[in-house]
Amino acid sequence: MNPSLPRRVFLLSLAATGAAIATSAQAQAMVDEKDPQAVALGYVSEAKRADVKKYAKYAAGQNCTGCALYQGKAADKAGACPLFAGKQVAGAGWCSAYAKKA
Repeated sequence: MNPSLPRRVFLLSLAATGAAIATSAQAQAMVDEKDPQAVALGYVSEAKRADVKKYAKYAAGQNCTGCALYQGKAADKAGACPLFAGKQVAGAGWCSAYAKKA
């Protein structure tokens, strides 16, 4: 048996696993505004469309990138939010759980 064969198999498996993880992270779905959790929180993908009559705490200039819960970078178009497990929110979005970053 070729002594380098197990090493090659391991390295190929490692590369395939890394590619699968990278693909799944990039393929994370966006939150649908009609999702029950999104509806309950008043989530909108564009903050300027927030229902100010229903959510008086909304103030102009607030969006997901400025929220303490947003896990993406400020320049990202979308990022993860613990309120929507396994999905991404729009950086320009807003919901009633908005909490200004410190």
